[in-house]
Amino acid sequence: MKTVWLRATVFAVTWWVLTEGRADAWGVGLIFVVLAVIASRRLWPPAAYRLSLAGLLGYLGFFMVQSVRGGFQVAAMAMRPRLALAPSLFEVPLRLPPGPAQRLLTGTLSLLPGTLSVRLEGATLCLHALDARLPIEAEVRTAEARVARLFGIAL
Repeated sequence: MKTVWLRATVFAVTWWVLTEGRADAWGVGLIFVVLAVIASRRLWPPAAYRLSLAGLLGYLGFFMVQSVRGGFQVAAMAMRPRLALAPSLFEVPLRLPPGPAQRLLTGTLSLLPGTLSVRLEGATLCLHALDARLPIEAEVRTAEARVARLFGIAL
């Protein structure tokens, strides 16, 4: 029940912002807030885990640092006189349970320079990397640990 009230509050505040606080917009707004809560519960049911604020801050810091580091790494590879890349596909068994945590990890790895999530089948992620000589599995494990901490999952 707590999640229903939280969602209703978020949607009501969103409606209030969108309508610039106009009181005459609430007749229609209440209908849309109720419909939004119903739709959100069907599309995103309450989960058995809780997101951690410390985990979120750690994840965001990790993502920013890895994005910059990866960007420089890919730029350095591209600037070499001879592109000596060794692209490869990796099959990495994941320790995260199926669901949002796995999806966030696959999305995170795709957004980091030099890697791209190809497919996720069960608990196995197929990952494309620009250079197989890089410590890809170690980087996946580091990202997996950050996502696990965000979702409060013990690996």
